[in-house]
Amino acid sequence: MKTPQKVIMVSGAARGMGAAIAKKFYDEGWHVSLGMRKSETPTWATDTARILIGYYDALDATTETAWVEKTISHFGHINAIVANAGIGIWKNVIEISEGEMDDLLDVHIKSPRRLVSAAWQQLVASGSGRVVMIGSLSSKRVYDSDSGAYAVSKFATLALAHAIRHTGFEYGIRATVICPGFVKTDMVEGMMPGLHMTPAEEIARVAHFLVTSPNEVSISEIPVNCRAEESY
Repeated sequence: MKTPQKVIMVSGAARGMGAAIAKKFYDEGWHVSLGMRKSETPTWATDTARILIGYYDALDATTETAWVEKTISHFGHINAIVANAGIGIWKNVIEISEGEMDDLLDVHIKSPRRLVSAAWQQLVASGSGRVVMIGSLSSKRVYDSDSGAYAVSKFATLALAHAIRHTGFEYGIRATVICPGFVKTDMVEGMMPGLHMTPAEEIARVAHFLVTSPNEVSISEIPVNCRAEESY
């Protein structure tokens, strides 16, 4: 009997870490459902039968369920989710507007929760469902005032991953949050000139390790840094 092909959903897959993660799994033979706002097949995806483009906007609460349903309809099942979509708003917790704070919370907490919830029965049915949340070192500490509001939302990303791990553990679901520092993407590359940032491909390698590890390997969080800090 032929083993069913593994299927992963990656949000924010158009660029940066999301694109690198999607490519890594594609290169490893997975079927990959790309969540993005623009329907554009990546140049590296030469086998289009293993790629699905799903419309996903973390600020639109209708898109998670529609994307999950499209993925199931196309591939038949879901084995793993990487919740990567993120935004950066660099303001302190006093100055940030209510709307900007809502956007941070929607993108980093509420939308990933809806996405995992929509795919939950698929993850349970697989017996080894995997959820990887892309957090930040700002999930672990508040680096400075201007990253404060961002950190509040990313601390919650960390808590969400732990909550999913507890909720799904008995069903074989394992959830991990990867907490990178500065990663070389167009979102942050200009913020620290001269810093040798972690390549996005290395975050993809960590994500692949987590998703392909057996149920007996439960890793709740992985900090990743490109420089020496006191704790990370």
